[in-house]
Amino acid sequence: MIAADTFIEFWSKGTYKILIRYLITASLAFISFYFMFKNIFWFRKIQKKLPKRKDYKRDIIYSLISVSIFGTVSLIIFYYLFSYTNIYRNFNQYGVLYYIFSWIWMLFLHDTYFYWMHRMMHHPKLYRKVHLIHHKSTNPSPWTAYAFHPFEAFLEALIAPLIAFTLPVHISAFGLFFLFQIIYNVYGHLGFELYPKGFHKTLIGKWINTSTAHNLHHKKFNGNYGLYFLFWDRIMGTIREDYYSTFEETTVKTN
Repeated sequence: MIAADTFIEFWSKGTYKILIRYLITASLAFISFYFMFKNIFWFRKIQKKLPKRKDYKRDIIYSLISVSIFGTVSLIIFYYLFSYTNIYRNFNQYGVLYYIFSWIWMLFLHDTYFYWMHRMMHHPKLYRKVHLIHHKSTNPSPWTAYAFHPFEAFLEALIAPLIAFTLPVHISAFGLFFLFQIIYNVYGHLGFELYPKGFHKTLIGKWINTSTAHNLHHKKFNGNYGLYFLFWDRIMGTIREDYYSTFEETTVKTN
């Protein structure tokens, strides 16, 4: 058993790392797009208005709660169950090609898990009691990225053990992947579209989830359930019909 003081130390370190990732990523995005370069990129603002101060405050409070839950799940994986996971430390054990493959695997697994978990959150009972917290931000900002009800935060965090207990993943890939997911999550809630005009029609772009797609989900409450990709939305017919026109309107600068 881990002593109480050691438990607190491990939990604090893990939670601190997650908190710093969230704060740095969300802060940089918020300062850049909502203050420093707001006028330059305003034509790329998906909803031509800013969230209210109370929205920022609510999102930050719930995000801090989510971070503490993510830290707890991280503690369980790395200090209680690590020896049972498929996370490995020796890079040469599987080599470079497998390392690259593990990234593809994690992206696919997380996107699939998120899509179906997200759709479950839209069941009327779960939506009213749980997912509504996240959807209070009808005009999301970078601070919305982790703004979840505690139960939803727990479900979001389950992707970590799901990865850890399936295919082998190098510990560096595991850590970098979760850095990537917060960066892309902040982009998804940024409120500004960063991909270039016409990207949604390209061979690759038509499969990539964008800030526009997720912003429409927050604004209209349904459709566009994906995280990184639009695979499942296209397969299940849940991509919003107004996605294409909205993306085009958002990425074209008009005088």
